[in-house]
Amino acid sequence: MTDPGGGPAASSRGRRILLLVGPVGAGKGTQAAALSGELGLAHLASGNLFRQAVLDGSPLGEQARVYMERGDLVPDDMTIEMFMHELSKPAAARGAILDGFPRTVTQARALDATLARRGEQIERVISIEVPMEELVARVAGRRVCPECGTPYHVDSDPPKVAGRCDNDGTELQQRDDDRPEVVRARLEKQVRPMLEVLDYYDQKGMVQHVDGTQPIPAVTTEILEGLRDGW
Repeated sequence: MTDPGGGPAASSRGRRILLLVGPVGAGKGTQAAALSGELGLAHLASGNLFRQAVLDGSPLGEQARVYMERGDLVPDDMTIEMFMHELSKPAAARGAILDGFPRTVTQARALDATLARRGEQIERVISIEVPMEELVARVAGRRVCPECGTPYHVDSDPPKVAGRCDNDGTELQQRDDDRPEVVRARLEKQVRPMLEVLDYYDQKGMVQHVDGTQPIPAVTTEILEGLRDGW
């Protein structure tokens, strides 16, 4: 059984849950926002959820704060609990796009088991794929104004005057973790577990592979067409 969007048996489960996968710089956040608007699904990004929970002072947020302040990863069971809590809210009544989790096969199996106990499952895993060197160029090209916080990109969104903020003329800066050598190291650390997660879901026939080098609207269109057509 399929729903109008082409999702396998999504209508029988009452809502659709999509998983968005891609390394830093692939455009996951941009695509998640576009898909959220097009499909009426909540966008659940792990980093944002924990930061908001900490700000709210919720019990789960207070537990997570201990790990975050130490620079440790929040335990898997706590992360899954956070996602399940968000999935229980009215904003996720039609479903959600999970962004940034699961990051490992262990997390994927635990998430699948938790969803299964609720009679639900991930409908589709969308892999946004971009070559390593293009990812490095995308991230390393980011600049920000230290005064007003306005972001720029040297190629895709440059300031009117090179190296200067359009708003106040302040010299733009590159964050330390956006430097090419740092970006490359982050990507190398991310890629192996990400590929293992994709292989886990590929074996289930659930992964839609998308060319992330296309213009942003084209990537969105390819994803939506895949969801409609069962790719």
